[in-house]
Amino acid sequence: MDIDLNLEHLPVPPRKKDYRIGAIGAGFIMRDIHLVAYKNAGFNVVAIASKDTEQARATAELRGIPKVHNTWEELLADDRIQVLDIAVPPAAQPAIVHAALQHQHIRGILAQKPLATNYREAQEMVVACERAGVRFCVNQNMRYDHSIRALKTVLRRGYLGEPVLATIDMRAIPHWQPWAKDYGQVTLVFMSIHHLDSFRYLFGDPEFVYASARKDPRTDFPHRDGIVLYILEYANGLRAAAWDDVWTGPAREGGAADIYIKWRVEGTAGMAQGTIGWPGYPARVPSTIRFTTQQEPGCWFSPTWPQVWFPDAFEGTMGELLCSLEEGRESVLSGRDNLNTVALVEACYRSLDEHRPVRPAEIKEEHA
Repeated sequence: MDIDLNLEHLPVPPRKKDYRIGAIGAGFIMRDIHLVAYKNAGFNVVAIASKDTEQARATAELRGIPKVHNTWEELLADDRIQVLDIAVPPAAQPAIVHAALQHQHIRGILAQKPLATNYREAQEMVVACERAGVRFCVNQNMRYDHSIRALKTVLRRGYLGEPVLATIDMRAIPHWQPWAKDYGQVTLVFMSIHHLDSFRYLFGDPEFVYASARKDPRTDFPHRDGIVLYILEYANGLRAAAWDDVWTGPAREGGAADIYIKWRVEGTAGMAQGTIGWPGYPARVPSTIRFTTQQEPGCWFSPTWPQVWFPDAFEGTMGELLCSLEEGRESVLSGRDNLNTVALVEACYRSLDEHRPVRPAEIKEEHA
Protein backbone atom coordinates (compact mmCIF):
# COMPACT_ATOMS: atom_id res chain seq x y z
CA MET A 1 0.00 0.00 0.00
CA ASP A 2 1.38 3.42 -1.01
CA ILE A 3 -1.01 5.48 1.12
CA ASP A 4 0.72 7.16 4.08
CA LEU A 5 -1.80 7.50 6.91
CA ASN A 6 0.36 9.92 8.85
CA LEU A 7 -1.61 12.93 7.64
CA GLU A 8 0.38 15.47 9.66
CA HIS A 9 -2.70 16.55 11.63
CA LEU A 10 -0.42 18.18 14.22
CA PRO A 11 1.79 21.17 13.37
CA VAL A 12 5.50 21.17 14.17
CA PRO A 13 5.81 22.89 17.58
CA PRO A 14 8.27 25.70 18.22
CA ARG A 15 11.63 24.70 19.67
CA LYS A 16 11.77 27.89 21.71
CA LYS A 17 8.80 27.94 24.10
CA ASP A 18 9.96 30.50 26.63
CA TYR A 19 8.86 33.65 24.80
CA ARG A 20 7.13 35.72 27.49
CA ILE A 21 3.44 36.06 26.58
CA GLY A 22 1.04 38.71 27.86
CA ALA A 23 -2.66 37.90 27.60
CA ILE A 24 -5.29 40.61 27.08
CA GLY A 25 -8.83 39.43 27.82
CA ALA A 26 -10.16 37.02 30.44
CA GLY A 27 -13.40 35.75 28.96
CA PHE A 28 -14.27 32.18 28.02
CA ILE A 29 -12.07 31.94 24.93
CA MET A 30 -8.99 33.12 26.82
CA ARG A 31 -9.70 31.43 30.16
CA ASP A 32 -10.87 28.02 28.96
CA ILE A 33 -9.31 27.66 25.51
CA HIS A 34 -6.18 29.74 24.89
CA LEU A 35 -4.66 29.39 28.34
CA VAL A 36 -5.46 25.69 28.62
CA ALA A 37 -3.85 25.04 25.23
CA TYR A 38 -0.79 27.12 26.11
CA LYS A 39 -0.27 25.29 29.39
CA ASN A 40 -0.54 21.94 27.61
CA ALA A 41 2.00 23.13 25.03
CA GLY A 42 4.43 24.49 27.62
CA PHE A 43 4.14 28.13 26.50
CA ASN A 44 5.15 30.86 28.93
CA VAL A 45 2.25 33.20 29.86
CA VAL A 46 3.62 35.69 32.39
CA ALA A 47 0.88 38.33 32.71
CA ILE A 48 -2.78 39.04 32.01
CA ALA A 49 -5.07 42.07 31.89
CA SER A 50 -8.77 42.52 31.20
CA LYS A 51 -11.44 45.22 31.25
CA ASP A 52 -12.74 43.39 34.35
CA THR A 53 -9.74 43.24 36.68
CA GLU A 54 -11.41 40.84 39.09
CA GLN A 55 -12.14 38.47 36.23
CA ALA A 56 -8.48 38.72 35.23
CA ARG A 57 -7.42 37.89 38.79
CA ALA A 58 -9.71 34.88 38.91
CA THR A 59 -8.38 33.66 35.55
CA ALA A 60 -4.78 34.18 36.66
CA GLU A 61 -5.38 32.16 39.81
CA LEU A 62 -7.14 29.39 37.87
CA ARG A 63 -4.46 29.13 35.15
CA GLY A 64 -1.34 29.90 37.19
CA ILE A 65 -0.42 33.27 35.66
CA PRO A 66 1.96 35.14 37.97
CA LYS A 67 1.09 38.78 37.20
CA VAL A 68 -2.23 40.64 36.83
CA HIS A 69 -2.18 44.17 35.42
CA ASN A 70 -5.01 46.57 36.16
CA THR A 71 -5.31 47.70 32.53
CA TRP A 72 -4.15 46.53 29.13
CA GLU A 73 -2.13 49.75 28.82
CA GLU A 74 -0.24 48.74 31.96
CA LEU A 75 0.39 45.27 30.52
CA LEU A 76 1.76 46.75 27.30
CA ALA A 77 4.24 48.80 29.32
CA ASP A 78 5.55 45.66 31.07
CA ASP A 79 8.94 45.30 29.39
CA ARG A 80 9.07 41.58 30.15
CA ILE A 81 6.35 40.97 27.54
CA GLN A 82 7.61 39.80 24.13
CA VAL A 83 4.41 38.40 22.62
CA LEU A 84 0.81 39.58 22.96
CA ASP A 85 -2.22 37.32 22.84
CA ILE A 86 -5.35 39.44 22.33
CA ALA A 87 -8.87 38.12 22.90
CA VAL A 88 -11.22 41.11 22.84
CA PRO A 89 -14.16 42.15 20.61
CA PRO A 90 -13.13 43.28 17.11
CA ALA A 91 -14.07 46.93 17.71
CA ALA A 92 -11.63 47.07 20.64
CA GLN A 93 -8.74 45.30 18.93
CA PRO A 94 -7.27 48.05 16.68
CA ALA A 95 -6.57 50.43 19.56
CA ILE A 96 -4.66 47.72 21.44
CA VAL A 97 -2.62 46.72 18.40
CA HIS A 98 -1.65 50.30 17.53
CA ALA A 99 -0.74 51.03 21.16
CA ALA A 100 1.38 47.88 21.35
CA LEU A 101 3.55 49.14 18.50
CA GLN A 102 4.77 51.96 20.73
CA HIS A 103 6.61 49.42 22.90
CA GLN A 104 9.80 48.05 21.36
CA HIS A 105 9.92 45.01 23.63
CA ILE A 106 6.81 43.55 21.92
CA ARG A 107 7.97 41.39 19.02
CA GLY A 108 4.83 39.47 18.07
CA ILE A 109 1.04 39.81 18.29
CA LEU A 110 -1.64 37.13 17.94
CA ALA A 111 -4.93 38.91 17.25
CA GLN A 112 -8.44 37.50 17.24
CA LYS A 113 -10.57 37.12 14.18
CA PRO A 114 -12.43 38.98 12.88
CA LEU A 115 -9.39 41.22 12.79
CA ALA A 116 -11.52 44.39 12.80
CA THR A 117 -15.04 45.57 11.99
CA ASN A 118 -14.07 46.50 8.42
CA TYR A 119 -11.34 46.04 5.83
CA ARG A 120 -9.90 49.54 6.22
CA GLU A 121 -9.21 49.13 9.94
CA ALA A 122 -7.73 45.67 9.37
CA GLN A 123 -5.46 46.98 6.64
CA GLU A 124 -4.26 49.86 8.84
CA MET A 125 -3.25 47.41 11.56
CA VAL A 126 -1.39 45.18 9.12
CA VAL A 127 0.52 48.06 7.55
CA ALA A 128 1.39 49.54 10.95
CA CYS A 129 2.77 46.21 12.20
CA GLU A 130 4.80 45.70 9.04
CA ARG A 131 6.33 49.18 9.36
CA ALA A 132 7.17 48.53 13.02
CA GLY A 133 8.74 45.15 12.24
CA VAL A 134 6.34 43.34 14.58
CA ARG A 135 5.19 39.84 13.62
CA PHE A 136 1.40 40.05 13.35
CA CYS A 137 -0.73 36.89 13.18
CA VAL A 138 -4.47 36.22 13.24
CA ASN A 139 -6.04 33.40 15.23
CA GLN A 140 -7.76 31.59 12.34
CA ASN A 141 -7.92 28.44 14.42
CA MET A 142 -10.06 26.24 12.15
CA ARG A 143 -6.93 25.88 9.99
CA TYR A 144 -5.60 23.91 12.96
CA ASP A 145 -8.62 21.68 13.40
CA HIS A 146 -7.10 18.26 12.95
CA SER A 147 -9.40 17.07 10.18
CA ILE A 148 -8.79 20.24 8.18
CA ARG A 149 -5.02 19.83 8.53
CA ALA A 150 -5.33 16.17 7.54
CA LEU A 151 -7.42 17.13 4.51
CA LYS A 152 -4.77 19.65 3.49
CA THR A 153 -2.19 16.85 3.53
CA VAL A 154 -4.48 14.56 1.48
CA LEU A 155 -4.87 17.33 -1.10
CA ARG A 156 -1.16 18.14 -1.16
CA ARG A 157 -0.22 14.50 -1.76
CA GLY A 158 -2.61 14.30 -4.71
CA TYR A 159 -4.75 11.48 -3.30
CA LEU A 160 -7.89 13.26 -4.56
CA GLY A 161 -6.52 14.48 -7.87
CA GLU A 162 -7.87 17.86 -8.99
CA PRO A 163 -10.52 19.18 -6.56
CA VAL A 164 -13.94 19.45 -8.23
CA LEU A 165 -16.45 20.29 -5.46
CA ALA A 166 -16.01 21.13 -1.77
CA THR A 167 -18.81 21.62 0.74
CA ILE A 168 -19.32 22.38 4.42
CA ASP A 169 -22.69 21.62 5.99
CA MET A 170 -23.08 23.21 9.44
CA ARG A 171 -26.16 22.52 11.52
CA ALA A 172 -25.10 23.93 14.87
CA ILE A 173 -26.17 26.59 17.36
CA PRO A 174 -23.31 28.92 18.32
CA HIS A 175 -23.18 30.89 21.53
CA TRP A 176 -23.19 34.52 20.44
CA GLN A 177 -21.13 36.74 22.74
CA PRO A 178 -23.13 39.62 24.30
CA TRP A 179 -21.04 42.20 22.45
CA ALA A 180 -22.09 40.68 19.09
CA LYS A 181 -25.43 42.47 19.51
CA ASP A 182 -23.74 45.78 18.71
CA TYR A 183 -22.75 44.86 15.14
CA GLY A 184 -25.95 44.10 13.22
CA GLN A 185 -23.99 41.23 11.68
CA VAL A 186 -23.56 37.79 13.15
CA THR A 187 -23.09 34.51 11.27
CA LEU A 188 -20.82 35.60 8.41
CA VAL A 189 -18.46 37.65 10.52
CA PHE A 190 -18.35 35.44 13.62
CA MET A 191 -18.99 31.88 12.37
CA SER A 192 -18.70 31.65 8.59
CA ILE A 193 -15.32 33.36 8.76
CA HIS A 194 -13.96 29.98 9.96
CA HIS A 195 -15.27 28.21 6.87
CA LEU A 196 -14.34 30.96 4.42
CA ASP A 197 -10.80 31.05 5.76
CA SER A 198 -10.57 27.25 5.67
CA PHE A 199 -11.61 27.22 2.01
CA ARG A 200 -8.83 29.75 1.36
CA TYR A 201 -6.35 27.60 3.30
CA LEU A 202 -7.29 24.50 1.33
CA PHE A 203 -7.82 25.89 -2.16
CA GLY A 204 -6.58 29.48 -2.35
CA ASP A 205 -8.53 32.63 -3.15
CA PRO A 206 -11.76 32.44 -5.18
CA GLU A 207 -12.64 34.75 -8.05
CA PHE A 208 -16.24 35.31 -7.00
CA VAL A 209 -18.55 34.67 -4.06
CA TYR A 210 -22.33 34.66 -4.04
CA ALA A 211 -24.14 34.75 -0.69
CA SER A 212 -27.75 34.49 0.40
CA ALA A 213 -29.11 34.82 3.93
CA ARG A 214 -32.18 35.12 6.11
CA LYS A 215 -32.62 36.02 9.76
CA ASP A 216 -32.35 33.29 12.37
CA PRO A 217 -35.66 32.87 14.25
CA ARG A 218 -33.83 32.23 17.52
CA THR A 219 -31.38 35.13 17.50
CA ASP A 220 -33.22 37.91 19.33
CA PHE A 221 -31.10 40.93 18.39
CA PRO A 222 -31.03 42.81 15.07
CA HIS A 223 -29.09 41.00 12.35
CA ARG A 224 -29.32 40.31 8.64
CA ASP A 225 -27.18 37.18 8.35
CA GLY A 226 -28.57 34.42 10.53
CA ILE A 227 -28.87 31.38 8.24
CA VAL A 228 -26.30 31.89 5.46
CA LEU A 229 -25.58 30.05 2.20
CA TYR A 230 -22.64 30.93 -0.05
CA ILE A 231 -20.82 29.66 -3.12
CA LEU A 232 -17.17 30.35 -3.96
CA GLU A 233 -16.19 30.22 -7.65
CA TYR A 234 -12.57 29.41 -8.53
CA ALA A 235 -10.83 30.17 -11.82
CA ASN A 236 -9.96 26.48 -12.35
CA GLY A 237 -13.62 25.44 -12.15
CA LEU A 238 -13.69 24.34 -8.51
CA ARG A 239 -16.83 25.25 -6.62
CA ALA A 240 -16.85 25.46 -2.81
CA ALA A 241 -20.06 26.04 -0.90
CA ALA A 242 -21.32 26.11 2.67
CA TRP A 243 -24.66 26.04 4.43
CA ASP A 244 -24.20 27.74 7.80
CA ASP A 245 -27.46 26.94 9.55
CA VAL A 246 -27.49 28.33 13.10
CA TRP A 247 -31.20 27.54 13.49
CA THR A 248 -31.07 23.74 12.85
CA GLY A 249 -34.77 23.43 13.61
CA PRO A 250 -36.40 23.94 17.02
CA ALA A 251 -33.70 22.00 18.86
CA ARG A 252 -33.98 24.32 21.87
CA GLU A 253 -37.72 24.79 21.62
CA GLY A 254 -38.85 21.22 22.15
CA GLY A 255 -37.87 19.44 18.95
CA ALA A 256 -35.30 16.68 18.67
CA ALA A 257 -31.77 17.87 17.92
CA ASP A 258 -29.69 16.93 14.88
CA ILE A 259 -26.54 19.02 15.33
CA TYR A 260 -23.31 18.52 13.39
CA ILE A 261 -20.71 20.02 11.07
CA LYS A 262 -19.73 17.90 8.08
CA TRP A 263 -17.41 18.59 5.16
CA ARG A 264 -16.77 16.83 1.86
CA VAL A 265 -14.30 17.25 -1.01
CA GLU A 266 -14.70 15.45 -4.33
CA GLY A 267 -11.78 15.26 -6.73
CA THR A 268 -10.96 13.70 -10.08
CA ALA A 269 -9.06 10.85 -8.38
CA GLY A 270 -10.69 10.49 -4.99
CA MET A 271 -13.06 11.81 -2.37
CA ALA A 272 -12.73 12.80 1.29
CA GLN A 273 -15.33 13.54 3.91
CA GLY A 274 -15.24 14.32 7.59
CA THR A 275 -16.82 15.86 10.64
CA ILE A 276 -15.89 18.70 12.96
CA GLY A 277 -16.14 17.79 16.64
CA TRP A 278 -16.61 21.34 17.94
CA PRO A 279 -20.41 21.16 18.47
CA GLY A 280 -19.76 18.50 21.15
CA TYR A 281 -17.76 20.90 23.36
CA PRO A 282 -17.11 20.67 26.33
CA ALA A 283 -17.05 16.91 25.66
CA ARG A 284 -13.84 15.94 23.85
CA VAL A 285 -15.07 14.94 20.40
CA PRO A 286 -12.23 14.59 17.86
CA SER A 287 -12.88 15.71 14.31
CA THR A 288 -12.71 12.94 11.69
CA ILE A 289 -11.59 12.23 8.15
CA ARG A 290 -12.40 9.39 5.76
CA PHE A 291 -11.04 9.26 2.22
CA THR A 292 -10.81 7.05 -0.84
CA THR A 293 -8.45 7.31 -3.81
CA GLN A 294 -7.86 5.65 -7.15
CA GLN A 295 -4.37 4.78 -5.92
CA GLU A 296 -6.01 2.03 -3.81
CA PRO A 297 -9.28 1.20 -5.58
CA GLY A 298 -12.25 0.24 -3.43
CA CYS A 299 -10.62 1.19 -0.11
CA TRP A 300 -11.58 3.75 2.51
CA PHE A 301 -8.96 5.12 4.90
CA SER A 302 -9.97 6.53 8.28
CA PRO A 303 -7.02 7.55 10.49
CA THR A 304 -7.95 8.83 13.96
CA TRP A 305 -6.39 10.95 16.71
CA PRO A 306 -7.25 11.95 20.29
CA GLN A 307 -6.88 15.73 19.87
CA VAL A 308 -9.89 18.08 19.54
CA TRP A 309 -10.37 21.55 18.03
CA PHE A 310 -11.23 23.25 21.36
CA PRO A 311 -8.72 23.66 22.99
CA ASP A 312 -5.95 21.65 21.27
CA ALA A 313 -5.91 23.49 17.94
CA PHE A 314 -4.98 26.70 19.75
CA GLU A 315 -1.55 25.24 20.47
CA GLY A 316 -1.09 25.52 16.71
CA THR A 317 -2.03 29.18 16.26
CA MET A 318 0.21 30.53 19.03
CA GLY A 319 2.84 27.93 18.10
CA GLU A 320 2.87 29.22 14.52
CA LEU A 321 3.53 32.78 15.72
CA LEU A 322 6.37 31.56 17.94
CA CYS A 323 7.83 29.48 15.09
CA SER A 324 7.75 32.48 12.75
CA LEU A 325 9.61 34.55 15.35
CA GLU A 326 12.12 31.77 15.97
CA GLU A 327 12.73 31.16 12.27
CA GLY A 328 12.59 34.78 11.13
CA ARG A 329 9.95 34.09 8.47
CA GLU A 330 6.54 35.34 7.44
CA SER A 331 3.77 33.41 9.16
CA VAL A 332 1.10 31.43 7.33
CA LEU A 333 -1.31 33.23 9.69
CA SER A 334 0.04 36.69 8.87
CA GLY A 335 -2.18 39.72 9.00
CA ARG A 336 -1.26 40.38 5.35
CA ASP A 337 -2.67 36.99 4.32
CA ASN A 338 -5.70 37.47 6.55
CA LEU A 339 -6.70 40.60 4.66
CA ASN A 340 -7.87 38.20 1.93
CA THR A 341 -10.19 36.53 4.44
CA VAL A 342 -11.48 39.93 5.61
CA ALA A 343 -12.09 40.90 1.98
CA LEU A 344 -13.94 37.62 1.37
CA VAL A 345 -16.24 38.24 4.35
CA GLU A 346 -16.94 41.79 3.18
CA ALA A 347 -17.61 40.48 -0.33
CA CYS A 348 -20.24 38.15 1.15
CA TYR A 349 -21.99 41.08 2.79
CA ARG A 350 -21.88 43.07 -0.45
CA SER A 351 -23.35 40.08 -2.25
CA LEU A 352 -26.20 40.02 0.26
CA ASP A 353 -26.83 43.73 -0.21
CA GLU A 354 -26.62 43.77 -4.00
CA HIS A 355 -27.90 40.27 -4.83
CA ARG A 356 -25.00 39.49 -7.15
CA PRO A 357 -21.73 37.57 -7.30
CA VAL A 358 -18.90 39.74 -5.94
CA ARG A 359 -15.18 39.57 -6.55
CA PRO A 360 -13.30 39.77 -3.22
CA ALA A 361 -10.69 41.68 -5.22
CA GLU A 362 -13.22 44.53 -5.45
CA ILE A 363 -12.87 45.13 -1.72
CA LYS A 364 -9.08 45.20 -1.86
CA GLU A 365 -8.99 47.41 -4.95
CA GLU A 366 -11.12 50.02 -3.20
CA HIS A 367 -8.47 50.28 -0.46
CA ALA A 368 -5.36 50.05 -2.63
